[in-house]
Amino acid sequence: MTESDTEQRARQALEAAGVTFELTRHAPVGSLAAAAAARGLDPQQVLKTLVVRRGEGDFLFVLVPGGRTIAWARLRSVLGVNRLSMPDAAVARDVTGYERGTITPFGSLVAWPVIADATIPGAGRVSVGAGGHGVAATLDAEDLLRVLGAQVADVTDPEPLPGG
Repeated sequence: MTESDTEQRARQALEAAGVTFELTRHAPVGSLAAAAAARGLDPQQVLKTLVVRRGEGDFLFVLVPGGRTIAWARLRSVLGVNRLSMPDAAVARDVTGYERGTITPFGSLVAWPVIADATIPGAGRVSVGAGGHGVAATLDAEDLLRVLGAQVADVTDPEPLPGG
């Protein structure tokens, strides 16, 4: 399988960050549990990189552990704003260079600020997207937070249980 341009950009950014990481490739998966199993991790160690719009032309990344969802009121409070939104898929691609499902702060077209949920420090090994569908980078959570200059804050809640 050949590496796409976006996967190459993410890998090169990871290498430039000077951290130890492992790239994994797996077939498309239909659930968080399947993604975690394919990467040899627990679901909470699989981090979603979400793009959030703070204002016109002003975005940031929020790292959200598997099984959790953004707590919008707390995120607005941390950022000192009254309004946030999620851009549509085309805008997210335009401002990061990555399609949804492949987004990573590593190699983004713009080095947007990163907010990491407070549950991430001490999580051990974590996995983030690496620029392609089914491609992920696994690295130490502390290394991830350090090289991204992430602001750590309590910005997520557990996802509601299905049917609950």
